[in-house]
Amino acid sequence: MTDVDQVGDPIAAVDALVAGVDPGLSSPGVESRDVVLVTGPWLAGSTGVIAALRERLPDHEFVEAEEIAAAHAPAAVVFVVSAVAPLAESDCALIDIAAQHTDLVIGAVSKIDVHRGWRDVLAEDRSRLAAHAPRYEDVPWVGVSASPDLGEPNIDELVDLLTARLEDSDVKRRNRLRAWESRLQTVISRYDKDGAGDDRRARVTSLRTRRDGVARERRVSKSERTIALRSQIQQARVQLAYFARNRCASVLSELQEDAASMTRRRLPEFEGYVRTRVDEVVDEVEEGTTKHLGDMATELGLTPPEPPPPPTPPKFVSPPLKSRRLETRLMMVLGAGFGLGIALGVSRLFAGIAPGLTLAGMAVGGVIGLVLTVWVVGMRGLLSDRAMLDRWVGVVIGLLQASEEEHVATRVLEAEAELTADVARRDEADAETAAAQIGEIDAELREHAVATARAAALRDRRLPPLQKALDTVREELAGGSQNRPRGA
Repeated sequence: MTDVDQVGDPIAAVDALVAGVDPGLSSPGVESRDVVLVTGPWLAGSTGVIAALRERLPDHEFVEAEEIAAAHAPAAVVFVVSAVAPLAESDCALIDIAAQHTDLVIGAVSKIDVHRGWRDVLAEDRSRLAAHAPRYEDVPWVGVSASPDLGEPNIDELVDLLTARLEDSDVKRRNRLRAWESRLQTVISRYDKDGAGDDRRARVTSLRTRRDGVARERRVSKSERTIALRSQIQQARVQLAYFARNRCASVLSELQEDAASMTRRRLPEFEGYVRTRVDEVVDEVEEGTTKHLGDMATELGLTPPEPPPPPTPPKFVSPPLKSRRLETRLMMVLGAGFGLGIALGVSRLFAGIAPGLTLAGMAVGGVIGLVLTVWVVGMRGLLSDRAMLDRWVGVVIGLLQASEEEHVATRVLEAEAELTADVARRDEADAETAAAQIGEIDAELREHAVATARAAALRDRRLPPLQKALDTVREELAGGSQNRPRGA
């Protein structure tokens, strides 16, 4: 034993011993109270035991777990367990909490009046508690019956054991040493955790995961946006070209039907009508293109491209309906021959019927021949005009289709350039945002690394004296045995 045993105040002597090893340590941070803590698992019988002890030992103060603060250290701990079953791991943890700052621990197996195998349970409790922690190897165990159904309470052995241990002059010193042991273990564990960064590891892992997620989301977002734009542009190019061709084919069919049923009265108005329909097709294709490109940009979350100035319809010449002199002359000759033949036939018909009507027959035949000549020449000219208009409409719509397809391709190309630039701007903005987020994460990671390094340096500096103080306390605890078992 050291000279500490000879000091009048055992608590001050222990504090001085520890301070001599590490001057930075002055107190274990707990206040010793001259009370006995009686505790145990739920329904173990601790309430009956504390009532019996209060009655048998009125000079001592007995408290339950809720009646003592965490910063107070009781003089002794009576841990009550039931004889129904041996200690569980949770019961051992409960003892650790109750006896954290107290060396004097007594185990009591209750309800021995109704459980004949309580001695086996007691032996198993002693074995399990000793296996749980070396400090509990010398804990004495007794059997009690605080509130029996028949007969008087059986707590004499517990009373005698508790009285003897409390009167031991070394109990205060050992309790203080146990409080210092608990305190030093806690401090050393905290320094170890801080130096190893255990408390920061979850946060650091979360930050690294978040950093990887930001970078991955940035790459995926850029790829998805580029792929989506490329796909939409390709679809727009195909769909708008088909729309222009389909619209031109529809108008061509309508105009060809109109040309096939053309009359002399409507002939002068046909060219203006065709030009009007061409303008309508140009406007419709332009409107459809603008709407399609705008909807595509909106769907992609981009700014719709600015529409260009109104397009100019393609230029085309008028239908060649007035330069048919040779054809007209030929038709007049053929028509005159056809009319002359009709006139001769009619005059012979009249001469055969009545020879006196020969002159009248010739006059009637001449009139009929003239009428048929005019009709044949006019009908042949109208049919020629219809054929010419049909060919002219085909040429006009062909020019229109080529012009609209070129215009649609140009619009899609311009839209692709504008939307690609918009995507690039958005990618750049996203990259700046991601870089800022990653920068914040990296800054916090550096702070954690610096803090962990500082904690490790502090641990390396503080652990040797703390460990030396802990070894000194444990040597003092091992120098004498406060918990000497008595009886069973």
